[in-house]
Amino acid sequence: MLSFAASLRPDSEAFAIFVTEKYEYKNTEITKNVAQKIDSFIKIQKVRNKEEEISSFDISDKQKCFVIKVKNKYESYWPQENGGSFYSYLKKFKNIKKIDLYADSLLQDKEKLSGFFSQFIFGVNLKSYTFNKYKTLNKEKIQKKVDFKIITKNKDKIEKKYKYYNAIKEGVFLSRDLVSEPPNVLNPKKYTEEIKKLSKLGLKVEILNESKLKKLGMNSLLGVGQGSENETFLVVIKWNGAKNNFGKPLAFVGKGVCFDTGGISLKPARFMEEMKYDMGGSAVVVGLMKSLAIRKAKVNAVGVVGLVENMPDGNAQRPGDIVKSYSGKTIEVLNTDAEGRLVLADALTYTEKKFKPKFIIDLATLTGAIIMALGEEYAGLFSNNDELSENIFKASKNVNEKVWRLPLHKNYDKLINSPIADVQNINYAGGAGSITAAQFLQRFILNKTPWAHLDIAGTAFSKKAASLNPGGATGFGVVLLNNLIKEFYEQ
Repeated sequence: MLSFAASLRPDSEAFAIFVTEKYEYKNTEITKNVAQKIDSFIKIQKVRNKEEEISSFDISDKQKCFVIKVKNKYESYWPQENGGSFYSYLKKFKNIKKIDLYADSLLQDKEKLSGFFSQFIFGVNLKSYTFNKYKTLNKEKIQKKVDFKIITKNKDKIEKKYKYYNAIKEGVFLSRDLVSEPPNVLNPKKYTEEIKKLSKLGLKVEILNESKLKKLGMNSLLGVGQGSENETFLVVIKWNGAKNNFGKPLAFVGKGVCFDTGGISLKPARFMEEMKYDMGGSAVVVGLMKSLAIRKAKVNAVGVVGLVENMPDGNAQRPGDIVKSYSGKTIEVLNTDAEGRLVLADALTYTEKKFKPKFIIDLATLTGAIIMALGEEYAGLFSNNDELSENIFKASKNVNEKVWRLPLHKNYDKLINSPIADVQNINYAGGAGSITAAQFLQRFILNKTPWAHLDIAGTAFSKKAASLNPGGATGFGVVLLNNLIKEFYEQ
């Protein structure tokens, strides 16, 4: 919980001051007695010459003071990481439930100070995320929250900027929640219901069920779900924030495989439980659309997600099957575990034909090969358009959701040409797994629409904590795409 106040509470159980690299700070609120104790502590810190960003000491047995060091020069995203670090540090102190953040102690002008604190709190929020709705033991301990109060006479500026970051946080948290849900709960039907709830924010949601998909000829998407008792869907989410003709919206497409066993090309049992994450791309699109609606972004955008479950069954798609996609192109399915590209193929063509967008960006946990290449630090970026690619790269760098561009080239096409259909869904010649997957997707962009593919298989979830997430689902992409829209495309 976050609130604002103009002055420090003398009885607060904890408060934080913000100092420069030389431990300088501004004081208009702290009493002389407390200030002397802070100055004594700072002298000791200077003598120790430790490079600690965060330190603390007891003012009394009832009050603790945190000293947070702020760099003189820092990357645009560093205040978020500083906030995340502070939240991690704060977890050492189990009894603290309320803390005052003395914003005006920071020696910065009002504009820079408001930018710093809106991002600092954003970082605290992102790091504080938990998914514990299914835990039944020690609920009080698990659900413990810390109340933060920002002490400032610059409330309006900080609050205005914070509202933007809070909208992004809501999108990130929705994305993380969706990815974290167990697959017996978040099947495709339940997923559509969760998306439908966003209508109350002003988003228009259209749900295409299997009968509609059959009429449209989306056999590539439908084939993936043949072996599941759960129905397959395509969901369209529209945000009309520019308040003019909806023509040429920005389009975002997500892979939503709610659980991926591999189908007949069955995956190994070990770690198969992680395949509940295989709808991570769609979760980013849904989270992004929520953020745009909350912050009332002045842009027209459409999100399209294909929701399906890939299961082995007597009716399941077989290796060797040929399906006719929505584009009219035929696909030889050599491996039913290369199903994400089959989902995206129909979703991409539908999005391009239906909306004629300014650009299309798709997101998918598509290949294990991208993890081998880039690990968990970078998402793979593939694009048919240099300007779009450059904009994504710049936007990613500014928020530290990093991407790395890999090549597309016609010479890779021979690796996915089928002898009996227009294309095959996997490269069995060996090598370039992520590139040939992207090369496959590119074939379903029919009218040269600027398009980019983000392979987030390595970044959508993590077994270890990072600076802004506690481990598990990350929501990677929501911050990046919001920044892309804000910097380059918003009115």
